[in-house]
Amino acid sequence: MPRGSTKELSKLIAALAVCAISACAQTSAAARLRSLTGQVSVLRDSSPWALSVGDAVQPSQIILSGPDGFAVFEVSDGSTFEVFPNSRVVFRDNRANWKDLLEVLIGRVKIHIQKLGGQPNYNKVRTPTAVISVRGTTFDVSVEDEDATTLVMVEEGLVAVQHSLLPRGDAKLLGAGEWIRVYKNQPLAAKTIDRGGVLRTTLRAAADAMYGILLRTSRDPGNTGGSGGSTPSSGPPASGGGVGDQGPGKPPPPPPPPPPPAKH
Repeated sequence: MPRGSTKELSKLIAALAVCAISACAQTSAAARLRSLTGQVSVLRDSSPWALSVGDAVQPSQIILSGPDGFAVFEVSDGSTFEVFPNSRVVFRDNRANWKDLLEVLIGRVKIHIQKLGGQPNYNKVRTPTAVISVRGTTFDVSVEDEDATTLVMVEEGLVAVQHSLLPRGDAKLLGAGEWIRVYKNQPLAAKTIDRGGVLRTTLRAAADAMYGILLRTSRDPGNTGGSGGSTPSSGPPASGGGVGDQGPGKPPPPPPPPPPPAKH
């Protein structure tokens, strides 16, 4: 084979290898949609594109959920994140570091970071007011209002929470059953223990309700999209009433039991 042809073949092989590596990196950086109910989309060229189960969300794409929208995404290391109704989330906006997993602009997400071989798996979740550092755990993040008040609730494991706007100082460490609020113009205060598990039970009930809708949707072959019903409230304690990001005393009590059936 002539030397010129050999050089051209080498360049072609090298180019194909670069393309393969790039495609592999892009795939491993993506999040795969595992389950869905209602309307969930990504922004492409400023327009929403509806997602279907199996679709991939690429880094820097914005995920939008409608009032009935709920979706579960999985990344390459097995970690998952759930996007609840009326949420706006940026996936891996920092291309220099895939460990910056999510930026929650509004709404609620629940995140499970899978440990790697039993070792910590460092990731970060950001909101306009908070930076949440995790090593392998399950936790909720809610951005509650126009001031980006952030509620962080840990179900298991350990997370570190810092203010993203004010001088950070030491991070607040939250363990299982603990929660904290981050207010835009107030420094971090004390974390709050969810005594009796009221808040944790409420948040878990909201997630279970969405899973129930998914299950019913998957069993109904004629249902290709939404849940067809109203979305239960996630029920975190109301904003305000606290100092700094400390919760307003004790979380609200659970609702009273339903009345007994009428006697005939």
